Amino acid sequence: MFRGKRGELLKVLWWSGDGMCLLMKRLEKGRFVWPQADGGIICLSPAQLSMLLEGIDWRHTLLR
Repeated sequence: MFRGKRGELLKVLWWSGDGMCLLMKRLEKGRFVWPQADGGIICLSPAQLSMLLEGIDWRHTLLR
């Protein structure tokens, strides 16, 4: 997963079983809330990933 410098663009690479897929999403308003990286690696729960992809600030929820 990669975020653009301004925080409005997100790209996700994943393996679909027979090749790589690329998802790209750009927010018209606001920025993607990026988690703090420890050593360049982040770990998100499925709920946090879902909220990140929707542009929701997941830091202010009880799903940590």
